[in-house]
Amino acid sequence: MLGHGSALAAFVALSTAASGPQGLQIDVACPVTETFCYVDAAYPGEGGTDSNADASPGGSSGGTARHCVVQSTGEEVPCHDPLWGWFSQVDECYYIVRDPQPPASESVWEGHYPNGAVYDLTCVGHIPGTNGGWRWLPSPPDGYGAAEVTPTDLAREAVDRMQLVGPEIRMTGAPGEPYVVGVPLWLWTEVSPVTWGPNSATASVPGLSVTATARATRIVWDMGDGNTVTCANPGTAYYVGAPVESPTCDYVYARTSAGQPGDAWTITATATWEVSWSGGGTSGALTVTRTSQTSLQVGEVQVLTSA
Repeated sequence: MLGHGSALAAFVALSTAASGPQGLQIDVACPVTETFCYVDAAYPGEGGTDSNADASPGGSSGGTARHCVVQSTGEEVPCHDPLWGWFSQVDECYYIVRDPQPPASESVWEGHYPNGAVYDLTCVGHIPGTNGGWRWLPSPPDGYGAAEVTPTDLAREAVDRMQLVGPEIRMTGAPGEPYVVGVPLWLWTEVSPVTWGPNSATASVPGLSVTATARATRIVWDMGDGNTVTCANPGTAYYVGAPVESPTCDYVYARTSAGQPGDAWTITATATWEVSWSGGGTSGALTVTRTSQTSLQVGEVQVLTSA
């Protein structure tokens, strides 16, 4: 049976022989008076990745792979290593469930046995003596088991959960009746969380959770006659006694819709939504669009004269 000193020496030998994530430089210093051996790891990576880049319409920031970065140096490290486990962006440590778990008598449980789990952890970018050991956690840490899922992937899923839709189109004039050339047509959308916002949702996988908030910023109205109107607002609902022109969003047709399919102009309203998200120790932005359509007959005022 190994004594304390022999067991510690064996642990040091195993620690120095073990390889960390590819590219990690490992220095081991284990005083004989200490029970545990702490590993000081530094990663000479190739530079970080900007997770806050602006996304193109319908696109995203962050790419298609999860990126893990040591914030103090900007260096990128592997998000997962078979020996060291999963990297948490919150405290910049690698976690892996200790197997087998320590007995209930171990103080590391902090009185919580058998709830949660004890993890082996190795941290990068920390001062010696604070960068490893065992840790009890009530649930998996940030990033655990999520090496193939990016925060941006979860941001997209959160957007899907919002069930955003195109503008709920409203216009002046009686529904189903022709409008008139030369008269300002008020344009607006009914405002709700799914048509204008704000709207928020959260998507999660074990060890990683992302919350996204979406707000519509403009509506582009394609009036069907070759012209568009861009309104940086939801528009103003028409009311009795209102002025001829809308204070926020309107359009004047210069010609009738005669000869068009159904003798009507097809009006397409496209709302642009800006989505901000955060989670997994990072944040970013997405831009998405939602579209709806209607049709409107536009004619000329008929002037009747009597002989």
